[in-house]
Amino acid sequence: MLTKRISALSTSITIAVSNLAADLKAEGKDILSFSAGEPDFDTPRPIKDAAITAINEGFTKYTAVDGIPELKQAIIDKLKKDNNLTYNMAGVIVNNGAKQSLFNLFSVVIEEEDEVIIPAPYWVTYPEIVKYCGGKVIEVTTTDTTNFKMTPQQLKDAITNKTKMLVLTSPSNPTGTVYSKDELTAIGKILEGTDILVASDEMYEKLIYDGQFTSTASVSDDMFKRTITINGLSKSAAMTGWRFGYMAAYREDIVQATKKLQSQSTSNINSITQKAAIFGLNGSIDKDIEKMRLEFQKRRDVAVRLFNDIDGLSVLSPMGAFYLFVNIKSVSNDSVTFCKNLLEKTGVAVVPGLGFGSEGYFRFSFATDISSIEEGINRIKKYVATLK
Repeated sequence: MLTKRISALSTSITIAVSNLAADLKAEGKDILSFSAGEPDFDTPRPIKDAAITAINEGFTKYTAVDGIPELKQAIIDKLKKDNNLTYNMAGVIVNNGAKQSLFNLFSVVIEEEDEVIIPAPYWVTYPEIVKYCGGKVIEVTTTDTTNFKMTPQQLKDAITNKTKMLVLTSPSNPTGTVYSKDELTAIGKILEGTDILVASDEMYEKLIYDGQFTSTASVSDDMFKRTITINGLSKSAAMTGWRFGYMAAYREDIVQATKKLQSQSTSNINSITQKAAIFGLNGSIDKDIEKMRLEFQKRRDVAVRLFNDIDGLSVLSPMGAFYLFVNIKSVSNDSVTFCKNLLEKTGVAVVPGLGFGSEGYFRFSFATDISSIEEGINRIKKYVATLK
């Protein structure tokens, strides 16, 4: 007999589409997949060398649940240098990727009927974990007409006496939206005088193409005290398979509660990854990150131009991350059927917008080479022409 909470949990649509594309490719079919949120670059050499050294030196045993001290210090130093945020050791914990950071955080603060405000489009995992923890998701709808940004008034209208948390993602998956300092400050003003926590997912902070990145917790003392910052190296350092994420907060009681949970579930993350991650945080790979960022920007510009040349489709140029959230409302109001038929008829895999809480769109990852991007969008163009 399965529990109600696991029965209510949905499989990640991004993983499902990626797996289906991989299966079809294994069958010999000509598949171009733009579904995965994974850089196509190799992990930078300093990180790999550090991992090899750790193995050769026998650093293969259990560590402290929340991470080795030198890694936690590297996180603290990074947050101070890059984001002007000051945390103590007790306010930092290392997790098995940001998914575990979020799962642990939601598990220790969200109770039955607590409301969590999540702007849509959102990363597919946020509402699922909230529901798993017994909370209620309050979606705030945004569209490309407002650059997919939640306004302070929308936030104010969504708050009730049951609101426990606001989830912010900047840069956004799936839209690439980046909130400015002024926009985050205005959101913070709405939260003043409340006990509402903010979970700020900043995984894509190093992949900015327009404007500047601002960490949510940095805009005011009030926001610093209520914000839990979640980050990692999966995207910026091409370390998806290494499973490294972290959480930092002024509220050390929250971080310590997640440590207690982690001690009874996964315990410490991979010891070798911990040693390697230090070199992803301390500036050793800054040149590698910049090289990847510039290449992503080239790909973005090509993909945006090609999509906006397709009659019936439109897309905003994302300020960050490596996704396009393509508007298909002129040709289809059923993103699941659109994407299913697209894959079957053209071999192009993209993710339906419905999975991100926004019908009438699909997500296209440009974390692949330009020739594949050009071929994939050309196939999409030909498919859309059949729908007119």
